[in-house]
Amino acid sequence: MNKTPRIPIPPEVRKFVYQRDKYQCQSCGKTNQETNLSIDHIIPLSRGGKNDISNLQTLCLTCNKTKTNKIDHRFHRHFDL
Repeated sequence: MNKTPRIPIPPEVRKFVYQRDKYQCQSCGKTNQETNLSIDHIIPLSRGGKNDISNLQTLCLTCNKTKTNKIDHRFHRHFDL
């Protein structure tokens, strides 16, 4: 499986993902008022994930660090875009 090149996530895409996810970590549920949030790839780029909005999620820094480049099937979600 080839690694997808990392590209910067545009500010408007970041804003959309945060809004879609209600400014809440999709793993532990903490909000932006409780912790620092980040945008993460659901399927890591190193595992063949894409730079597509449907492959992005909001995670707190702690959950993002714990997930690393693993594929955790709890993170697979389907969105109405």
